[in-house]
Amino acid sequence: MDDVSIQQLFDLTGRVALITGASGWLGNAMATALAEAGANVVVASRDATKADETRATLPTHKGSRHHFVVLDQLDEASICRGFEDAVTKAGRVDILINNGHAADGHDLTDVAADQFQQVLANATGWFLLSRQFHGHVVHRSASGCIVNIGSMYGQVGSYPDAYEGICAASPVSYHTLKGGVIHMTRHLAVYWAKDKVRVNCLSPGPFPGPGVSQALVERLKAKSPMGRMGLPHELKGALLLLASDAGSYITGQNLTVDGGWTAW
Repeated sequence: MDDVSIQQLFDLTGRVALITGASGWLGNAMATALAEAGANVVVASRDATKADETRATLPTHKGSRHHFVVLDQLDEASICRGFEDAVTKAGRVDILINNGHAADGHDLTDVAADQFQQVLANATGWFLLSRQFHGHVVHRSASGCIVNIGSMYGQVGSYPDAYEGICAASPVSYHTLKGGVIHMTRHLAVYWAKDKVRVNCLSPGPFPGPGVSQALVERLKAKSPMGRMGLPHELKGALLLLASDAGSYITGQNLTVDGGWTAW
């Protein structure tokens, strides 16, 4: 058996990672983790200014270079252009993090059909981008990995009493999307394993951003075995496990980082 050190297993030096939604609350932490591990990071966003600003903040390691591209996962033509732009700028793509998400806040009482469908279109975009990445890796006779970002809400329902009287319920379209993403991960993994493309899912638990109501945060804390919310940096280790050689025998899995929420 090869004697590979833990440092080597988690090292992404020389690899290219494309991450969508990298300018967001959790996306920024994940992009930073990839850069800190040595990867050349391609920041993808629907907003060119945000993408470039995020790129500029990423740390460099051993001569790594970061780039940005415009990519809208709800638009097939934009997916194709954005991916090809990433390949042109960075030379290739070895790791894909599907994190970009176009949200809709309507709950099950008032969400319209077109609003529901638009949220589900995120999964369509993630699939199309994943398929393009798979073709790119196979064409190069290389190996690659995909990490889809799911959610604990793709596995369990939300507590109605946590939201009641404060805000709308957790959107049913979001739960539907994330549950589908988790199962899409399994399906792609078994078909693409022979092509040396690993596909996994990372599902965060409660990681509310700074704009979330403090009253809601307090209610959510009461639902967590650890009694607190997650911090963005607490996703870094899990992401690197799935994206690096440390996870070379992991595919088709959903890794949940939720402070024990789904263990109740």
